[in-house]
Amino acid sequence: MAMTIASSWLTLKTCSNLNAKAAPFKCYSATNVSYPLYISSKTRLSSSVSSISVKASSSLSTAVEDTSYSDIKKIPTPKVILDQDSDPDATVVEITFGDRLGTLLDTMEALKNLGLNVVKANVYLDDSGKHNKFSITNASSGRKIDDPELLEAIRLTIINNLLEYHPESSAQLAMGEAFGGLPPNEKLDVDVATHIKVRDDGPERSLLYVETADRPGLLVDLVKTITDINVAVQSGEFDTEGLLAKAKFHVNYRNKSLIEPLQQVLANSLRYFLRRPSTEEASF
Repeated sequence: MAMTIASSWLTLKTCSNLNAKAAPFKCYSATNVSYPLYISSKTRLSSSVSSISVKASSSLSTAVEDTSYSDIKKIPTPKVILDQDSDPDATVVEITFGDRLGTLLDTMEALKNLGLNVVKANVYLDDSGKHNKFSITNASSGRKIDDPELLEAIRLTIINNLLEYHPESSAQLAMGEAFGGLPPNEKLDVDVATHIKVRDDGPERSLLYVETADRPGLLVDLVKTITDINVAVQSGEFDTEGLLAKAKFHVNYRNKSLIEPLQQVLANSLRYFLRRPSTEEASF
């Protein structure tokens, strides 16, 4: 299947004041790095990503014109998992959309265009559908992906290919409202959808769980919010499940688990950040 390549490029900004030694998730100046991406120009991005824009796909609106509400209810929930825990040498990506996905050669090619080595590791079936797993490393270093901005670019590239080749997925993705042909029937309330938990996971780290309404740039801004209060992110998993984003991060403070007051500061900082975008939009 032919890959549609956008005429615009994603240029990533620098994250502010992060200590590279403090967290394996790197954040560095990427002003000279461009990632090809196919995302609508209507998207309002977070402050951590400078711009994402593409030309609209002519197939999206055409393919969804005859989609009824009853058809929408039958559409499976798309899932994209970025797993940093399972393999010490590679980032494991899992994509599920019921039983509708094919070989995903177009997606693999799009990821390679980001400067990545992509190996199809496993395909298996269960009650939720067909699961496609990939092992991804940086082509230049041969190592797993530790830059949150590149991880977010991977996530958005996969979602964008879902919208391109399976336009019906637009109705089940939060980003379908921004650049899909068929917006979701419901829009999640950020306050209601957001759940944050922090607990100890041994003497040297804590486990942070965040569930919230999905949007572009979320992964980058979550990591930045965490590290801005000097909490290091060791590893984690970031899942996109339809309208929701679910993040699980192993975090520490000076190689120790977070004490209870710091856990509360972290949770409050994330709640404030996650609620802020809707507050800013309402003020205009």
